[in-house]
Amino acid sequence: MNRKLAIIIGLQAFLIVVLFWLLAFYGKDEFEAMSEQSEEEIETINRVANKDGATIISISPAAQKQSDILTSPLKASSHQASISTYGNVVSIDSLIELRNRYLAVKSEIDVLKATLSHDKSEFERLKALNQDNKNVSDKALAGAAANTKSDETKITAAESNAKNISDSIRQLWGDTLAQHAINPKTSNLLQALISNKRVLIQTTLPFDAAEPKQNSSIMIAPTAAPSHTMSAQYVSPAPLTNSTIQGKTYFYHAVTNELRAGMQINATTATSTKKSNGVIVPNNAIIWYAGKPWVYQKTGADQFSRKPIHTNIEVDDGWFYQGHLKANDEVVISGAQLLLSEEFKSQIMNENDD
Repeated sequence: MNRKLAIIIGLQAFLIVVLFWLLAFYGKDEFEAMSEQSEEEIETINRVANKDGATIISISPAAQKQSDILTSPLKASSHQASISTYGNVVSIDSLIELRNRYLAVKSEIDVLKATLSHDKSEFERLKALNQDNKNVSDKALAGAAANTKSDETKITAAESNAKNISDSIRQLWGDTLAQHAINPKTSNLLQALISNKRVLIQTTLPFDAAEPKQNSSIMIAPTAAPSHTMSAQYVSPAPLTNSTIQGKTYFYHAVTNELRAGMQINATTATSTKKSNGVIVPNNAIIWYAGKPWVYQKTGADQFSRKPIHTNIEVDDGWFYQGHLKANDEVVISGAQLLLSEEFKSQIMNENDD
């Protein structure tokens, strides 16, 4: 009995050893096949390739949808280069004072000319009487002549005074405002400035900036409230410079009740009338790498390429750009970081293969 039991146990042990050997023998080939298949699967995960020197990332439409990768066409736009500068609201008290002095002298001249005309008539009358048998004495005639001469001297002095005042206005306020000031009939601009319906503004532009043109305008805002923008119309060059900002100075006027004399303002002015054409790159399309801005452009139904851009000109909807991107080119606006990660994951895999 014990002998039979030992034989049965021995046979079972033998069968178990044979089965393990068979399993190891046949499982080896299957394990190697699975390893090769796994390596092939790992290799197929790499979605990055180089084409004509450009890095192309291939993502199927289904994977794009699953990863929430969204694109948007770029919109065409134009941009006019501008300069941001500073200025201040100017008090016109001295202009009004000089105008009043000038008009007072001109009125005095008118009175003197009227007196001169009367005295000349009186002189001619006395002269005729003097020549008619001395009906008027020589002394009376000489007195009339002296009055005429005195009137002429007073007129010359008054006209010289008026010219000096006019020159002072031009030196302080320029030719254009001087013409407004010395005109006896108050102009619409001057009347609006006097009644505080408009304010006079002096701005400073860089020495290399283009000269403002007639009927041109700039956008201004109080320095303390930069969101309160308004338009200001060009008046003329300003003869005096700003003591704190070096450059060329100009006068503008604006319709506003928010600004007061002495207030500081920010100003934005166009540098030229020529506009540049380009596209608007949305803020959510831009990613930063190595300290530079980039976008991913969709170059095919399942292909993306990273492109450098510049962010020199900020606009309301993003950044104005001129370069290799054109209107209607599609850029990634959601999922760009995933594409960047995929691109650099490929670089790591390639380094491991090396």
